[in-house]
Amino acid sequence: MKTQEKFKRRPINDTFTSPDFYEIDDLLTEEHKMIRDSVRQFVQKEILPIIEDCCEQAVFPKHLVKEFGELGAFGPNIPEEYGGGGLDNISYGLIMQEIERGDSGMRSTVSVQSSLVMYPIYMFGSEEQKQKYLPKLASGEMLGCFGLTEPDFGSNPSGMLTNIKDAGDHYILNGSKMWISNSPEADIAVVWAKNENGRIKGVIVEKGMEGFTAPEIHGKWSLRASITGELAFDNVKIPKENILPGKDGLGAPLKCLDSARYGIAWGAVGAAMSCYETARKYASERIQFGKPIAGFQLVQKKLAEMLTEITKAQLLTWRLGKLKNEGKATTTQISMAKRNNVEIALNIARESRQILGGMGITQEYPIMRHMMNLESVITYEGTHDIHLLILGNEITGIPAFS
Repeated sequence: MKTQEKFKRRPINDTFTSPDFYEIDDLLTEEHKMIRDSVRQFVQKEILPIIEDCCEQAVFPKHLVKEFGELGAFGPNIPEEYGGGGLDNISYGLIMQEIERGDSGMRSTVSVQSSLVMYPIYMFGSEEQKQKYLPKLASGEMLGCFGLTEPDFGSNPSGMLTNIKDAGDHYILNGSKMWISNSPEADIAVVWAKNENGRIKGVIVEKGMEGFTAPEIHGKWSLRASITGELAFDNVKIPKENILPGKDGLGAPLKCLDSARYGIAWGAVGAAMSCYETARKYASERIQFGKPIAGFQLVQKKLAEMLTEITKAQLLTWRLGKLKNEGKATTTQISMAKRNNVEIALNIARESRQILGGMGITQEYPIMRHMMNLESVITYEGTHDIHLLILGNEITGIPAFS
């Protein structure tokens, strides 16, 4: 039996439509639209028919990893010589948008692989590391994860306790990481640890290294189709060639988080679109008091506000993509987009659920799944409040983190 046959496949009759009130398609190239439409078709065919069942069972559809690789969703903005797509950052954003229209957990899988595993190896790795890992990560032959957050250090990663010590011809790695997407299934982990001088270094840890375990975290009510776990290191011997040589210090993992947060800003727009389109269609078909509920003022108010916020978020991500293509996007600009777009997506999910009434909590519609997923998205890769403080620091010049 094929892996995907384990999941109940629901017929999906609706095709995605896109709210494009400001004709943002006119700002995209033909290649952008072709890439977006290709990913949209993939989501429609491969993700939507199984995702409700995956979430209900809390099962990660691992077979999609290879399919994401074949689609070109892993490392699309990594150069082709390393197996990537060689595409620009708007293309990457559109891929994230369309995958998250399907499910935030599936976007998390792709975004971790691309921005938090392939990106640091490409940016900070040796040529040997790039050749060894990137093509296999791009194809989906390998799955990776990113180890920064610890049980006692989330928003304050500089306090990490995970450490490496020089043991002559190798390093010894000890410590643990928490809330790590992909970790139980990952073949490699890009881990951040302090050396004897307190300097943060990037380390590539491979599955099977003695003393390395990645137990799964169970009992999640959010991102249930995404696999999440811990990383535990008990005197793990790390070859010196597995240290990322290009950059050390906290700035290295934070640069990776900028890349991931950029993708989240686009992805959240996709989740918002899914909820809005579901509510709009339902409102046009649901009859109460002799007419569609779309004809009532309060429903129209909700739909009008949703469309307005989606349009603003689309413009925000498009402009951010242009800045990123030009090498001018800043951490604070990315924080603004991530914070704004996830917030509007979560609000739109909640308002859409109200339009559907009781039907909004059922698996027949994707809204409740999106809502639960977004409760995680608003917290990971920098909490909602931390992004506010990042902007506050930019505005005032006064850090408020401590």
